[in-house]
Amino acid sequence: MTGSPYAEGLDKTPANHQPLTPLSFLDRAASVYPDRIAWVHGDRETPYREFATRCRRFAAALVARGIAPGDTVAVMAPNVPALLEAHYGVPMAGAVLNALNVRLDAAAIRFILEHGETKLLITDREFSPVIKEALAGMAEPPPVVDYDDPSFHGAGERLGEIEYEAFLESGDPDFVPYAVRDEWDAISLNYTSGTTGNPKGVVYHHRGAYLNAVGNQLVWTMPPHPTYLWTLPMFHCNGWCFPWSIVALAGTHVCLRRVEAGQIYGAIARHGVTHFCGAPIVLNMLVNAEASETSAFDHRVEVMTAASPPPPAVIEAMEKIGFHITHVYGLTECYGPAVVCAWHEEWDGLPTDEQAALKSRQGVRYPVLESLSVMDPETMAATPRDGETIGEVMMRGNIVMKGYLKNPAATEEAFAGGWFHTGDLGVMHEDGYIELKDRSKDIIISGGENISSIEVEGVLYSHPAVMEAAVVARPDEKWGETPCAFVELKPTANAVGESDIIDFCRDNMARFKAPKMVIFGPLPKTSTGKVQKFVLREKARNLT
Repeated sequence: MTGSPYAEGLDKTPANHQPLTPLSFLDRAASVYPDRIAWVHGDRETPYREFATRCRRFAAALVARGIAPGDTVAVMAPNVPALLEAHYGVPMAGAVLNALNVRLDAAAIRFILEHGETKLLITDREFSPVIKEALAGMAEPPPVVDYDDPSFHGAGERLGEIEYEAFLESGDPDFVPYAVRDEWDAISLNYTSGTTGNPKGVVYHHRGAYLNAVGNQLVWTMPPHPTYLWTLPMFHCNGWCFPWSIVALAGTHVCLRRVEAGQIYGAIARHGVTHFCGAPIVLNMLVNAEASETSAFDHRVEVMTAASPPPPAVIEAMEKIGFHITHVYGLTECYGPAVVCAWHEEWDGLPTDEQAALKSRQGVRYPVLESLSVMDPETMAATPRDGETIGEVMMRGNIVMKGYLKNPAATEEAFAGGWFHTGDLGVMHEDGYIELKDRSKDIIISGGENISSIEVEGVLYSHPAVMEAAVVARPDEKWGETPCAFVELKPTANAVGESDIIDFCRDNMARFKAPKMVIFGPLPKTSTGKVQKFVLREKARNLT
């Protein structure tokens, strides 16, 4: 616009341009709705006035302990207030939040803490055994703050010198939060399984977190003051940005330590829950709950689901008992959901099975995602909208990650050609809706958790009796998918059975990543010696 009158005297100033950050949501909610309940946990509830004060104390306590802008603060906790407050308290100090997957083993946690250069760790007492093991292997372990949740009655020692509530009390309630100067600054770090055993650190910025928080509200047409139940782990893509979405609407977070059918039904009835998110396994749990686990409720509950496409039969069953399903799709690299199966009113008249089939498609881009396409990754040409031609799902826009921490090669590969390569294979339908067909990364999604097949294969290969191994996803009614191992034993191996292999894996990695089934025999290979995983996937699908 050189020479245009719109380029003269119309500069950015503090009056007309401020960096986007979801921290502004809490400031507004606490100012406008100070007495509305921000979170509920067991018998405790906290209004927005106190919630904001606790977050300022959190930030002040971090700064007092030497946490500086750009430092990483990790949290190992289930869906409890401490992790919710960390989504504000940590960035208020200018630091970067790394919410740890509570299902990981000590080796994975140690790698993440070291790779992310964690300066302080907050850990729930329930997970002290695995955290203690992880810290024991570190040359310079970070200081620890213990979270002693009153709702947890199990064993677990304290590892730090201070408990969370005392930590907050040490902070100044009038602390002035860090002023975000650049919306491109990192707000959080999330580790995801990739095509290698070690996870990759996905970096989010303030702008993306702000926009996707708003995007969630738009695609779900969320009303003011929703009551949101935490069934989705907050460590998953920062809870799909819902710690920020709900606060922007001055809604109530209902924390849930254990994701169980009885707890979910009870919370819906007791607190009037209006919205929750979860993988298809959560839907399946609710559909198949025992009568003793259910509680009656008289309002429609909105449910957002992702991960493996929910079976149409499950969607149909959920709708019949009072839940309304919205299907979304995304990855850690795009702040969680970035694609939604946007509904058309004219579809309401279709038979329920046809509606469920439409809802099982991934859909169209979020309003805050600039572009979504299915492309040939070699030519970068869009595939025909015929619902048949398979290509790679590609995205571009402001809700795509900054990149992978300390991994410029992987970042460059992911952004080749000016698009984010999801690694997921799918088709584009005539109406512009995408539908996934396969995963080129061979990632297994079990109960909403990503499992790297290569990581499992690495453990299998470490077994003294295993000569070759390959792992693929096997459909599972409860978990969506589970790892299925195909193993060829060494000729000299002693008698080894399926239970031996599974027990070995469970002893050497997180238990949920261990194969649920092991098939023995030679592995099918190409003429060049490459294992034909597509053959194994087909075999796994046909196993009973």
